[in-house]
Amino acid sequence: MTSVLDSIIQGVKEDLEGRRASVSLTDLQGLVNDVPRALPAADLLLKSPFSVISEVKRASPSKGHLSDIPDPASLAFEYQSGGARVISVLTEERKFSGSLADLDAVRRKVSIPILRKDFMVDEYQVWEARAHGADVILLIVAGLSDNQLAELNALAIELGMSVLVEIHDESELDRALAINPKLLGVNARNLKTLEVSLDVCHKLIPRIPNDVLAIAESGISSTDQVEALVLSGARAVLVGEALVTGGTPAETVAEWTKAGLRAREEFLLNRS
Repeated sequence: MTSVLDSIIQGVKEDLEGRRASVSLTDLQGLVNDVPRALPAADLLLKSPFSVISEVKRASPSKGHLSDIPDPASLAFEYQSGGARVISVLTEERKFSGSLADLDAVRRKVSIPILRKDFMVDEYQVWEARAHGADVILLIVAGLSDNQLAELNALAIELGMSVLVEIHDESELDRALAINPKLLGVNARNLKTLEVSLDVCHKLIPRIPNDVLAIAESGISSTDQVEALVLSGARAVLVGEALVTGGTPAETVAEWTKAGLRAREEFLLNRS
């Protein structure tokens, strides 16, 4: 039986071939030479006690349409104004209604690091992300072999980018740690079934080594949830749906950042 993740990746591969036909890998590599050096997203996040990564997200496979977002650059600027440390931009077209044009627009508007949020399966996409100004890529362990994971990670680092490695269970945690990530996201949503449970984050985040920045992803919609995740060891949250549907993105980012910083102080006090 084909999972949701398998279906998405199949579509990603088909769309990728269309882009590859119009822009060759050699052309992309040439474009990368003209792009400013990637911002050190992982280092910046590691220096911060707590961070909100805010996402430009129009749709999802589970909820369908979320928001029109006619001006992704303005939304991203609101996120930055509210104190977001990184902007995540979904570029997958079929299920998330994103595009590389969104990435370009956001890059022109904000000065903080940008994550290209997509289903990376080929080195072409890594070069593509860098050519369009992304500072970070996402590698989803569930959708990659160990060789793919290692190779795509190595290429991103070679290009000066940071890598957010995403997991959902214990076996994926072991596979992720094998490539020595700086940023490790725990997705509360199972991409194979679309079921969501923040218990997944509370279970796995405490098992992440202290020198790896743990990021809680998906299903986060309240200050209380942010605080609870930080008390489990998360040092960042990645949030899209709650921000694009809430109406006050800058204020929400600022509120959650304050709550996360307070909870981080409590977390460290409890450990001392």
